[in-house]
Amino acid sequence: MTGSKTDYLVVGAGATGLAFTDVLLEETDAHITIVDRRDKPGGHWNDAYSFVRLHQPSSFYGVASVELGKRRIDETGLNKGFEELATGPEVTSYFHAVMKERLLQSERVRFVPMSEHLENGEIRHLLSGETSTVEASRSIVDATFIDTQIPLTHKRRFEVDDSVVCIPPNFLPRYAHAHSNFTILGAGKTAMDSIVWLLENGAGADQIRWVIPRDPWVYNRAIFQPGGAFYHESFGGYARQLEAMKDAKSVDDLADRMEAADIWMRLDAKVRPGIMHGPMLSKPELDLLRGVGDIVRMGRVKTIEPEKLVLAEGVCSAQPNCLYVDCTAAGLHRHKSRPVFEENQICLQMVRLYQPTFSAAMLAKIESASEDNNLKNKLALPLPMTDSVESWIECQMTSMMNQFAWSQTPDLRSWIANCRLDGFGRAALEVDRDDPEVKAVYKRIQELSMPAFANLQKLAAG
Repeated sequence: MTGSKTDYLVVGAGATGLAFTDVLLEETDAHITIVDRRDKPGGHWNDAYSFVRLHQPSSFYGVASVELGKRRIDETGLNKGFEELATGPEVTSYFHAVMKERLLQSERVRFVPMSEHLENGEIRHLLSGETSTVEASRSIVDATFIDTQIPLTHKRRFEVDDSVVCIPPNFLPRYAHAHSNFTILGAGKTAMDSIVWLLENGAGADQIRWVIPRDPWVYNRAIFQPGGAFYHESFGGYARQLEAMKDAKSVDDLADRMEAADIWMRLDAKVRPGIMHGPMLSKPELDLLRGVGDIVRMGRVKTIEPEKLVLAEGVCSAQPNCLYVDCTAAGLHRHKSRPVFEENQICLQMVRLYQPTFSAAMLAKIESASEDNNLKNKLALPLPMTDSVESWIECQMTSMMNQFAWSQTPDLRSWIANCRLDGFGRAALEVDRDDPEVKAVYKRIQELSMPAFANLQKLAAG
């Protein structure tokens, strides 16, 4: 068994592992070894379907030191008027370049692909089966805890008859032409992407059936636009969110107020959503999805048979010559949180809601600033993935507590203000803070923050 030494052993070369490594490289003189089961960096993006896009602007995704995209405003299509959304191939190419041109060029990063971390620095190399050890003098960093489940690699939780064609969306462009009907399984962003792809490529809405176990709340992408030109959408949207949080009388009332404030949206005004996973859509995308009239709301799929679809709450007949598209993978899986910083271990988790790469970068900055794990953990309260409005409330409170703690730490406050992964920082820097309208929005946020947090505590307590 051979061995090597490093300061940090990062397990996982996906988006969070690379974002953490990038900031650690910038803020310290540490040597970092990255281990991953795949042959190249980028994590689940290497297995994504061809038509996937980010659902947040490219300009605040990835690693802090390397820009993704050109900050272009889309002039056509469903994202018209908003900042560009990187495609799957653009994201994978970006992460490959980050590894090759940024991390490896530093000569302080070593990448060990096609290998898995067993425990305590023992590495098994998948092709040879041989093992080696990596002694990490500072920490072993788990960048796999936020488990991203995607359609191509997840394990189905339903049975499919051998005569039925059921595919992950990766194969939709290859199989679609041979079918006259399509049944999309799942209510998440992947299902939405698959339906949009079908409609944009000539399928009629009447050819599509959508199986939705629980309706989702979705964010209006308009309020997640960085840059000074969108200040009143982003900061103004946050002010409206705080107002909804302050005035809500119940969990359902909060959701209704978020919808009335044009922050959350739903597919059908007559159906109350049951899940909140944080997907973002533009209004034109939502309008396109609303054109699908054949929606099945009978719970999760149990079995797919040639003549029928068996669900948890009922049975419906199968469509002729139907292609089933499995979009039921969980995405970011909801785990019980654990402390981020422990002795010789760091477990990367979200510390800002729905911002995994910013969170990983922030944790690297916190790691570089102190030796005291207790202090670091006070600055890094972890957030599990949300599943419902109730869990959104809990995570929103934690996210606000972290933001307040960072604002009280000058070094962190300055770093955030200049970090491109902080989606709102650029807008704050690009506007005239003496403009009366800008000052009014900023003052409103200041006045609403504490009352909003206090009311969320009441809602969370039931």
